[in-house]
Amino acid sequence: MSSGSQDDRPNAHLPLAPIVDALCAPQGQTLTTPRGHHRLLLPSRDVLIELLEQLRTVLFPGYFSHWDLSPESLHYYIGATLDRVAHTMQEQVKRGLCLSCDRDPSVDHGCDDHAVAITQAFLQRLPELRRLLTTDVQAAYEGDPAATSLDEIIFSYPGLQAIVAYRIAHELHLLKAPLIPRIITEYAHSTTGIDIHPGATIGEKFFIDHGTGVVIGETSLIGRNVRIYQGVTLGAKSFPLDEHGHPIKGVPRHPIVEDDVIIYSGATILGRITLGKGSTVGGNVWLTRSLAPGSNVTQSLARTTSFEDGAGI
Repeated sequence: MSSGSQDDRPNAHLPLAPIVDALCAPQGQTLTTPRGHHRLLLPSRDVLIELLEQLRTVLFPGYFSHWDLSPESLHYYIGATLDRVAHTMQEQVKRGLCLSCDRDPSVDHGCDDHAVAITQAFLQRLPELRRLLTTDVQAAYEGDPAATSLDEIIFSYPGLQAIVAYRIAHELHLLKAPLIPRIITEYAHSTTGIDIHPGATIGEKFFIDHGTGVVIGETSLIGRNVRIYQGVTLGAKSFPLDEHGHPIKGVPRHPIVEDDVIIYSGATILGRITLGKGSTVGGNVWLTRSLAPGSNVTQSLARTTSFEDGAGI
């Protein structure tokens, strides 16, 4: 009877060398490290996830830390956490900068100073970020009759989790930190089902109810006190191509949603159109035309009405 050892199994010694060589070979624009003559240190997704969690403990002190914080220990805790955040963020931003310019990180190309400047500017924005998130929590409490407390929203609402990640990533996006903002928002996307591009601009008192399947595109502009429900898409109807047939990056192509708009579940809103202040878009509406302020569009009306740009109901 066979002893069942690993060496006795069929095909135990596979010829791996050719496979390894093929996987290590450059393939078009696919990243292979080491790249060229130098070794690139890549940003770490795991480290950035931990960084996001540390920032949450600073923005909502007492909610996500293991410490029983008192007024006396609060300053120490936030200071010590921000010190760790600063060092981690500086290193990760530097790695993103080196990766984006494909330069040897062992040679000073100014990436260190640039990373320090981005990190310092980001940290200075944290009080304003906390103010914005406070308005988002309040909007959720006011907009959801099932919410029993602000604590419940902070601890458990996936919409708020996605908004926290977005607001952090958006600041880094504005500071032109490469790659890092997208890693942060895509992590939130994977955990909440809510996909907000860090390039989108979103005003205060933003509430996403339920949230699964929400998509907010890169150039979306969302005003103050906007509420959207699950399955809503703020997308692009089309995008221009260059002479080589490649998409032109950064062109405004997503909707503008003005203040006090409500968009109900399953609505799809495409293109650089404007939803005027105080409008309501009903569930499962497909919309590619602008709405005047105060409009109220339902699925049945959208099927029978041909909107002109700027026209409303």
